[in-house]
Amino acid sequence: MMKSLPLLKIKAIRLFLAYASFKDFMVYQMDVKSAFLYGKIEEEVYVCQPPRFEDPDFPDRVYKVEKALYGLHQAPRAWYETLSTYLLDNGFQRGKFGQALFIKRHKGDILLVQVYVDDIIFGSTKKELCQWPI
Repeated sequence: MMKSLPLLKIKAIRLFLAYASFKDFMVYQMDVKSAFLYGKIEEEVYVCQPPRFEDPDFPDRVYKVEKALYGLHQAPRAWYETLSTYLLDNGFQRGKFGQALFIKRHKGDILLVQVYVDDIIFGSTKKELCQWPI
């Protein structure tokens, strides 16, 4: 059974922005251009050769996909799994409001990370927590 990708509702974004405004911290946004290049897929996926690009020596050959590709149905889920595993392994906890919010507390300060497919918004009560490495 496949796990579904957590969907970020507009309500969750509003809540994130309201909290950021209340705590008076800067919010940053980033679009991860290479997001779907690093996700590992769990299912076996095979593709055939596209028309006009067939290998003349092996025209009937199909290829097994090893990594998630942009446009592949499993790509967003694979990317989310890779990113969430990284965040959880580095001291973040999942928020109680859905699976797309991650929280890291550090000496009374808080860093929030909200993920939507290949877009991420984040902010903190301490600006230094928003700088790499976290």
